[in-house]
Amino acid sequence: MRRHIYLSILAYGLLILFLLSSCGGSSVSNTPIATAHPTMHTTAQPTPTARPILSGIPGLKLPPGFQISVYATGLNIPRFITIGPGGVLLVADRGSGSVIALPPGTSPKKSGKPIVIASNLNNPTSLVMHEGYLYVGEGSSIARMALGNDLKAGTLQRIITDLPEGGQHFTRTVLIGPDKHIYVSIGSDCNVCIETDPHRAAIWIYNMDGSNGRLFARGLRNAVGMAVNPSTQEIWADVNGRDYLGDNTPPETVYALINHGDYGWPRCHAGNIPDPTYGQSAGACSGIQQPLVKMQAHTAPLGMAFSPAGAKMFPRSYQNSLYVALHGSWNRTVPTGYKVVRIPLSNGKVAGPAEDFITGWLKDDGNVTGRPVGLAFANDGSLFVSDDKDGVIYHVWHTG
Repeated sequence: MRRHIYLSILAYGLLILFLLSSCGGSSVSNTPIATAHPTMHTTAQPTPTARPILSGIPGLKLPPGFQISVYATGLNIPRFITIGPGGVLLVADRGSGSVIALPPGTSPKKSGKPIVIASNLNNPTSLVMHEGYLYVGEGSSIARMALGNDLKAGTLQRIITDLPEGGQHFTRTVLIGPDKHIYVSIGSDCNVCIETDPHRAAIWIYNMDGSNGRLFARGLRNAVGMAVNPSTQEIWADVNGRDYLGDNTPPETVYALINHGDYGWPRCHAGNIPDPTYGQSAGACSGIQQPLVKMQAHTAPLGMAFSPAGAKMFPRSYQNSLYVALHGSWNRTVPTGYKVVRIPLSNGKVAGPAEDFITGWLKDDGNVTGRPVGLAFANDGSLFVSDDKDGVIYHVWHTG
């Protein structure tokens, strides 16, 4: 009988150990926790209802239901991107001085064989397609070429040739406005200074043939991204703020551009921060345009894209949004940026602060695996993202 009692006790003990081990195993979560970095209150954070999850690429995180793939590799400093004839993705490949077409592959995950559209360009960094012509922002000019469905480019014409070249901010962003004029953004020649060339730290406007250029908006230190708001038909621009005022000052900004608008640089930053050198007067921040959005300082916003009207690829809560690529910091104690954020909109107006959309290029130990630059929505509403650090293009879609 003692033997029976001993066996019963042993069996009971084994059962308890089994149950405890089962409970312990069920408490382990497979969902990664996003690492919080020191930020200001306007900085992008994950949406409360869409906790980031691991994507198909190790380390990258997107909201549930979204998928991401490496669409193309082997590029040489790919900067801005746009959709060309037949829905083909076009890339300004700055390092190779070319424009490259990436036709669709057999699945959304990977493109077909790349095609060189144009070569021997001078530091190409931005692209826009309009009425059969591809416009390219080069180092000191705006070029255009006819481009049809066969992806064979016509003769290259440099229609604007008086842009200043080089300087601290040497990229040139070109955009065709809803008024059928060419808008060109030229960054400042310095961190903070009084510019002698009126092209600098400004947006200029031209006729479609490149004639009659004039100053449109000034006081924009480095407005890299520009896009047309589909609801209001305004041109919005994101601006890289000045350096060396601390980790969190001034915030990066997004503005609506207006004719003859003054945006404050170098005397005033982000609408209300007087510059310690050039903003000593009592009215340093008077009469300037106010930002629509403020984001964490030194995140370096570059490409921006509004979700296309009528596109149903993304869920409703991710439509009616402005997406911004944050290239990342170089002069901050704790690195920040290196992600794509979403700014929610309502009837074309900002409806909330920026929130994280794609993260994971910035690792917990401070190492960086990628730097997003250009954004472009495909005709089906999926999103392409360029990465000039790793020389790749990503493709993002939603599985429903």
